[in-house]
Amino acid sequence: MLQLKNVSFRVPDTDTGSERKDRQDRKDSQGRPPQRAIVNDLDFTFEAGGFYAITGPNGSGKTTLAKLIMGINELTEGKVLLDDTDISQWPVNERSKAGIVYGFQNPARFKGTTFRDLLSIAAGTDDEEKLIQIIARVGICSLDFLDKPVDSKLSGGEIKKIELATVIARNPRVAIYDEPDTGIDLWTIGPMVDLLQREQKENNTTTIVVSHNKTFLEAADTLLLMKEGRIGYTGNLEGAIPLLEDLSVCTFGDTCEGESNARCYR
Repeated sequence: MLQLKNVSFRVPDTDTGSERKDRQDRKDSQGRPPQRAIVNDLDFTFEAGGFYAITGPNGSGKTTLAKLIMGINELTEGKVLLDDTDISQWPVNERSKAGIVYGFQNPARFKGTTFRDLLSIAAGTDDEEKLIQIIARVGICSLDFLDKPVDSKLSGGEIKKIELATVIARNPRVAIYDEPDTGIDLWTIGPMVDLLQREQKENNTTTIVVSHNKTFLEAADTLLLMKEGRIGYTGNLEGAIPLLEDLSVCTFGDTCEGESNARCYR
């Protein structure tokens, strides 16, 4: 179980607008300039083995929240608990050892490093049979793929498969995926969702996906809709649609494809 208690993340308010500029001249009781809340006093419990999708308009705090869980960003206030253990001050590597892993929206590429190198590190072994078992779980059939360099020549789909393999190689307790459909074609999304659901069910992995994509939102056990750093709705996609279609929440009405052909809720 992963618990967020009164979690906040604030940054200095650097807006140069006239009203904001006037406020910047003021100080709080400790002499600090005004701050802007990216995540604002948020409470939520992710139950073990659940599949959660986090969505909402751009700038609502989705990715920031995911990074706070992983420890990439430091909390301004609040606590993160993993099975009742306070991990709020733990660095990224300690959270990783505890079983929390993170898949980035734009995975890093490493010149001179092969997929085999990365997967061996993630899996904690260079045993080829075990590596083959892992890549088979993500739909990679060719053994030659293990020796591909992780460089700019890889397609979006290939780099995503590599990252997915390195994530599941750790058999994580909590797997966080930030916009996993970025850079891949529409035909790859369905199999990716199937993979995440299979890993969730077979390994009881708490799965957290930050996404705008309807396929992920439909697949989730629980959908969290964020706005202005808070969770404005918790439930399923059907219940969230009226809120997503409300332009006070959805800021992409001008690009909406309509209900029958919509692929993306923002």
